[in-house]
Amino acid sequence: MPDLWLVYAVVLLALAFDYINGFHDTANAIATSVSTRALAPQHAVWLAATLNFLGALMSTGVAKTIGGDIVKSAQLIDQPVIISALVGAIFWNLLTWLLGIPSSSSHALVGGVMGAVIAGRGFAALKVGGIEKIILSLVLSPVIALITGYFVMIALLWVFGRFGPTFLNTGFKRMQLLSASLMAFSHGSNDAQKAMGIITLALLAAGQLPSLEVPTWVKLACALSMGLGTAAGGWKIIKTMGTRIFRMEPINGFAADLNSSLVIFAATFLHLPVSTTHVVSGSIMGVGSAKRVTAVRWSTAQQMVFAWLLTIPASGATSALTYLLIKWLFL
Repeated sequence: MPDLWLVYAVVLLALAFDYINGFHDTANAIATSVSTRALAPQHAVWLAATLNFLGALMSTGVAKTIGGDIVKSAQLIDQPVIISALVGAIFWNLLTWLLGIPSSSSHALVGGVMGAVIAGRGFAALKVGGIEKIILSLVLSPVIALITGYFVMIALLWVFGRFGPTFLNTGFKRMQLLSASLMAFSHGSNDAQKAMGIITLALLAAGQLPSLEVPTWVKLACALSMGLGTAAGGWKIIKTMGTRIFRMEPINGFAADLNSSLVIFAATFLHLPVSTTHVVSGSIMGVGSAKRVTAVRWSTAQQMVFAWLLTIPASGATSALTYLLIKWLFL
């Protein structure tokens, strides 16, 4: 049986990842409502924090996908591999947060696990079919969000287009309280489960669990960590998400949040991990395109896509180097 202090280290790092994920991805839930002045920033942050916590307690299907579909068997890995995976994901999240780039925590975690497993156990330990399913959901979700966001915005314009700007702005500022709440709850329902899956995988590998079932204390700890992280805010990324892709009015913000939450809820129901950052960005681009294609700042979108493409290999390389360093120093 491995040293328990290594298991404790995994738990602490996974909770740190969830906390960082919370303030890194706060923008997903509240950028639109803050940018349209539907909600004051501090009120929006605390709303998002509360609903992120509640959403994280919703289910464990995504956690089981993360814990069971990247590695063939928990017996093939050990705690140093998982520690290295989390270090790589945390490093990339902090770097992109400092630079104000809305990258994907989900991509960072998946890349981190893959890099550490390859360095520690080789390619043969990876579950190729599961990884293909996870990456496909990560890639397709923002495309789906862009398309459905376009049609949601078209539908709202068709229904409400005859009303004056004052009526629309006032009404949809109020409606954004609902859409931001749905977005925050859906974010917690998908993103917090990723750390749950990693902790459960570590406990299973250490012989502390008989099967890949998420303990209640893990659910509560991850939900609390994400909620506290969300409360800390992520103002650099909020600015990018809220203003630099497309300058939104309240009806646009409502459409983007509603569409994003529906896409994320569908993924959670199907036990698929998605990047909420990607989904929200795709929704904003789709909503902006419904107004006119030139309304979207595609140069900002290109920078974000580049960061997304870089995330998995960058976090994977960082995790692999971390594992090699740990092996050289301690193993």
